[in-house]
Amino acid sequence: MCPYQYYHLMRNCKDKKHLRYQIVIHAEKYGIKPTARFFCAHPDTVRKWFYRFKELGYPGLEDYSRRPHKSPKKTPKDLTEHIVKLKSIYKRIGAKQIKILENVPVSSKTICKIWRENNVSSRQRRKKHVTKNNLRHIKKEFNLFQHTCEDTKYLNDIPEYWPYMMKLGLPRVQYTYREVTSGIMYLGYADELSLTYATLFSDYIQHNLKRLGMDLSNTTRQTDNGSGSEYIGSWNAKEPSSFTLSVESIPGQKHSTIPPAHHRWQADVETVHDLIEREFYEIETFSDNPDFFNKAFSYQLFFNMVRPNTYKEDKSPWQLAQEKIHDIKKEVLMIPPVDLRWLLRKKMDFQTIGVYDVSSSPSFRQTKKLELSELGSIIETVILLRFFFYRGLFVRHPMLSAYLTTSWVGEGSIGCFRSRIAEDVVSPLPAFFYF
Repeated sequence: MCPYQYYHLMRNCKDKKHLRYQIVIHAEKYGIKPTARFFCAHPDTVRKWFYRFKELGYPGLEDYSRRPHKSPKKTPKDLTEHIVKLKSIYKRIGAKQIKILENVPVSSKTICKIWRENNVSSRQRRKKHVTKNNLRHIKKEFNLFQHTCEDTKYLNDIPEYWPYMMKLGLPRVQYTYREVTSGIMYLGYADELSLTYATLFSDYIQHNLKRLGMDLSNTTRQTDNGSGSEYIGSWNAKEPSSFTLSVESIPGQKHSTIPPAHHRWQADVETVHDLIEREFYEIETFSDNPDFFNKAFSYQLFFNMVRPNTYKEDKSPWQLAQEKIHDIKKEVLMIPPVDLRWLLRKKMDFQTIGVYDVSSSPSFRQTKKLELSELGSIIETVILLRFFFYRGLFVRHPMLSAYLTTSWVGEGSIGCFRSRIAEDVVSPLPAFFYF
């Protein structure tokens, strides 16, 4: 008789089929019950392997799969294929971000599991340093619009966007304004880096913020510096630039620049540049200039109103802004992206003074300086045109799905953004209203 029980033999056996074969041979010679006593096994166990060997031969001695025949909670095949396809679209985004952006109805762990099963590589980001967590805690204590970061981004180095830019004459440079503590983002577009465009964008943003009741008397607006900067002009300039004068025209607001070789001080706005490139420019398609501004406005609404920020407690800028100012107007986060090229043309129309129906040279040195109040009236006119004069096409609805989907949802995945804007958001104007 075997001194060990059948259970322990099977647990420690490297080749289970061979042991079961020995049981079958012994059963053929001595019978079922004597074999069960000899191997310290149950007769039913010996009988099972004996008849399975008779029916299937040696391969029949292998364990059957214990996988259930039906799995009600299994991820559907079409959803699995969709998740695999998403990784080919979002090449540099992880499972958690894709779940948020595409509203995938499974967990991020399930998404990673599906990728592993289909041999799809998933990129693992390096962990952030502890000091960055400490810095986030400091920024969290800021008041709303106490500290902002501004920078520019070249768009002509994005392979997916470059063909549309060249064919349709889309903007080449993005001007970005980001509020640090909440992450609110505003966008402006032009064809080049220019102190004039930066000043116009500054006037456009601060005029709208003041119009909506925001206090900018304690605001620090941070930009980079250097030779030929679009914010400080020349590095050896003896007088403040027009951008600095525009910022400091509001009592208490000041303009500060980062020290040389300290580009990490602009991390908040550079993070936005990375996100918008991966989530918007690399994915979306454009048909013309108005279509570009419509979709840029849609992404900005999604970013400010809905998109949770993983580095800010998984809250959206709108939620963080409400924590700072409970009665803040929703329109503060809905200032549309501005075409600085068009705004510059309007400014020049106000400045140039012609004789006998002949316009003077469009040079700012030969014409009088445009006062901030005059530029404010131009911007006010644009806002009134966009938000009041064309009031007949204003649409209020729960999720901005029907109107936005039928109006200007493209083929890209940005379409899902427009179906998730927060409740009671006023939809932006039609394409032909962007000049």
